[in-house]
Amino acid sequence: MKHRIVVLGAGYAGANAAGRLARRLHCDDIEITLVNGDPEFVERVRMHQLASGQNLPHRSLHDVYAGTGVRVRPARVTAVDVDRKTVDLTSEHGAETLGYDTLVYALGSTVADHGVPGVAEYAYNVAGKQAALRLRARLGELEPGGTVLVVGGGLTGIEAATEIAEAHPDLEVAIAARDGVGDWLSDKAQRHLRGVFDRLGITVHEHADIKRVEANGVVTGAAREIPAQVTVWTAGFTVHPIAAATTLEVSDTGRIVVDGTMRSVSHPDVYAVGDAAIAEGAGGKPLRMSCASGIPMAWLAADALAARLTGRKIPETTIGYTIQCISLGRRDGIIQRVTPDDQAMSTAITGRTAARIKEFICASAAWSISHPTAMLPSRRRHLAATGEVETLFVTP
Repeated sequence: MKHRIVVLGAGYAGANAAGRLARRLHCDDIEITLVNGDPEFVERVRMHQLASGQNLPHRSLHDVYAGTGVRVRPARVTAVDVDRKTVDLTSEHGAETLGYDTLVYALGSTVADHGVPGVAEYAYNVAGKQAALRLRARLGELEPGGTVLVVGGGLTGIEAATEIAEAHPDLEVAIAARDGVGDWLSDKAQRHLRGVFDRLGITVHEHADIKRVEANGVVTGAAREIPAQVTVWTAGFTVHPIAAATTLEVSDTGRIVVDGTMRSVSHPDVYAVGDAAIAEGAGGKPLRMSCASGIPMAWLAADALAARLTGRKIPETTIGYTIQCISLGRRDGIIQRVTPDDQAMSTAITGRTAARIKEFICASAAWSISHPTAMLPSRRRHLAATGEVETLFVTP
């Protein structure tokens, strides 16, 4: 019987994990199934571009994984039973249950409303393709002079605000944050960011704790109203509640607790990668939700799983960071040098050069998805028949 590996989610983490497993393990011994709600790979790091009116390449997952041995199943995950080792799915063919021997959980995250009233009813977001397309359509309806408010001063908020302002110069764009906008950046990067905001005409509202979103704007904790015809909510992400509904050990935020190889600390036949997992990085700090974390987490999980299945040495790697990449529209950006534990250093590259570097990194990440078994080793390894592998992973 083949060892059944099921990968849930085909974002950057899940897609990379599936491809890496396919080039590490022999197809005679394993069956890899990749489950994803969208039949195409979605470049989530470009959702602000999609929302602003740009068109992105279409990458069919069936085409991407053709000839790799990975079976793509377009379906939505409705439940996971880690004790019975089953996944419940819903697709155009109806409901079904899929069994597994090893599960790679990579369902990612969605927008977090933090309990703020009105977010679900009135705010737009860029957390996924359909959400970005809804925002795109709404922006297209605005007359010149229309007002847009982006809530959130992190990477997503900064990129969304600058992209919208550049693509729609006839709109009045503002950004609001509970603390400072981009205040974790180096002095050089912060100065450049302010200059870009000024150039694009973006109004900045700092120390604005949003307490309510309404149809025509937001209300802050100081009872100050900030008017906006369109509110874009980018104030953080949260994971889907599926993992928390299982017997997996999860954090207080619902993320699966994993060890240094991305394996669940409570269920050794489950691995979790990307935003869905809480893992320790350099300096003992939890890795942040990001593509920069998800891809190396996927590589590590796939290599560790393949090593265990084939009886080889398990890799020991601590994931750390080197840079933060921020696009400020299509022709400007910031490349912020950071320590391995993600603290900003004094070094930063700005302007058009930074934009080119950011674009190269995004394109490279997409290329790795589109070529999942490129640069494969000379031979894929067979599963081991004895030892820990058989005890933990091989179905009787």
